[in-house]
Amino acid sequence: MDKIEAFEWNDELSVDIPEIDELQKKMFALLNVLIDLKDNNKDGKECSNMVAELNEYSRYFFSKEEEYLRKCGYPEIDYHAKQHRKFIKNTVSLRRLVTEDKDNLNYEVIEQLRDWLVDHIMTSDLLYVPFLRTTNYIKDCKK
Repeated sequence: MDKIEAFEWNDELSVDIPEIDELQKKMFALLNVLIDLKDNNKDGKECSNMVAELNEYSRYFFSKEEEYLRKCGYPEIDYHAKQHRKFIKNTVSLRRLVTEDKDNLNYEVIEQLRDWLVDHIMTSDLLYVPFLRTTNYIKDCKK
């Protein structure tokens, strides 16, 4: 697969929660670092460490999002969290593969991770936005 372009976060991906939007932006930045590492043919250890950083950050990001959704009583939180665990499992597997051979970190794999993230935001995260807006509206009305 030919090189892929870096992906810039845009307002279409916003969930109207500034903290979560910032976490999303950082995820895309980390994926773009993977592209840079591949572009510059960095060594396997550096690539493996970056995949590990992506894994750790995704755990942090997803836990923050899940914490927020649980606090707000989002009814689909268990399913949502299950999707997050699949991504984390994939990055754990990728780290193992990259540790074995740095060529396992290729543009196709990076693009799959990025596409998963975009798809997850567009199809799952944006589903909770109306729920949160309604919940916040009801809370504001009760004051």
